[in-house]
Amino acid sequence: MNDTICALATAPGGALGIIRISGPQSHGILSRIFTKDLSKVKPNTIHYGHIVESDAVSQHQNIIDEVMVSVFRTPHSYTGEDAAEITCHGSRYILNKVLELLIKHGCRMAEPGEYTQRAYLNGKMDLSQAEAVADLIASTNKATHQIAMSQLRGHFSTELAQLREQLLKLTSLLELELDFSDHEDLEFADRSELLKLTKKIDNHITRLVESFETGQAIKQGIPVAIVGKTNVGKSTLLNRLLKEDRAIVSNIHGTTRDTIEDTIDIQGITFRFIDTAGIRHTDDRIERMGIDRSMAAAQRARIILMMTEPGIPYPDITVRDDQTVIRIENKTETFQAKYGVGLDELRQRLVDAAPKTNANNVIVTNARHYDALLRAHDSILRVIDGLQQQLSGDLLSEDLRQTLDTLAEITGGQITPQETLNNIFQHFCVGK
Repeated sequence: MNDTICALATAPGGALGIIRISGPQSHGILSRIFTKDLSKVKPNTIHYGHIVESDAVSQHQNIIDEVMVSVFRTPHSYTGEDAAEITCHGSRYILNKVLELLIKHGCRMAEPGEYTQRAYLNGKMDLSQAEAVADLIASTNKATHQIAMSQLRGHFSTELAQLREQLLKLTSLLELELDFSDHEDLEFADRSELLKLTKKIDNHITRLVESFETGQAIKQGIPVAIVGKTNVGKSTLLNRLLKEDRAIVSNIHGTTRDTIEDTIDIQGITFRFIDTAGIRHTDDRIERMGIDRSMAAAQRARIILMMTEPGIPYPDITVRDDQTVIRIENKTETFQAKYGVGLDELRQRLVDAAPKTNANNVIVTNARHYDALLRAHDSILRVIDGLQQQLSGDLLSEDLRQTLDTLAEITGGQITPQETLNNIFQHFCVGK
């Protein structure tokens, strides 16, 4: 944390490149290679000048590039430290030369994720917000962007803080009773009220746990199974939606023997379409395996496009309550997969059936968070069970403490071993 670090913060190959510097010597080091002393300039200001390299023999200064330098002072920077950003031309030679000069005068190259790690360690964000930075960079559509922004803005942290506040209140009351353990008939916490509040907390944790499935579907693509009997146009529909010949189309029954998957974005939402083998009675062992996989795909899907055509019944499959079924009658005036008739209406129905996200929604997408929430759920269930069995306050307090500590792992508000931090931040790109 006493080092001053530097790194390229933009992808190479563009017209411009940004080099980020952070640490106690940021302004002093940069002033040695910039044609202006930055030690006394106002924070949050931008300065025009040149990056120069001094020749020790001739005392002549070679101009490396014409740049703009943004100056930030602690604590009002991304990392919470003195910092600066140099906007250079995007030449690979220029960017490498500027980094070389910064290192020569006292910087070191940043490790992957070190800027965000410093922001966390300096209290600029909690651990879940820091992880949201990586999710924001990796977001590929509107939905994943909104989830990452919600977490980065602290909505998830706020929910966890509210849960912890309620848990702390319960724990404090129970531990106060332990301080007066000599008075066996003394209770500071009404057990019936404790049970009611504990169940409310568990419902909240359960909702967050259940949102993980939605979060994974949004990140990986909402699974949509196209099911129906043979030759009703399933493969034609997939090809039309993907705008390419992804699946073989034939009037021969049983052409599709296995599931075919691909993804497309519709109105900022990624859908993962699964074309399945036509469902019918067959003695062909290979086709039968394909049909079994079709049924399995339908079970995994969030949305089922159930296709038929006039005179052919819809397939008989079991549908769960949490699945959305969209029925399509192909080869009619209102829907013709071959010619694209009715596809716009279908796309809108898919969007309407997709899980709703916005910048204020809290949807869990991180497996580490999910694991911690599951363990917190187990702990709070033990508290509920203990209250119902009228266990002593010391036993209840221990399980409440465990719930608190487990939730704290998510935001880093409790013990955060160095191994945990390194595991999180090593997956960041250099410069973040």
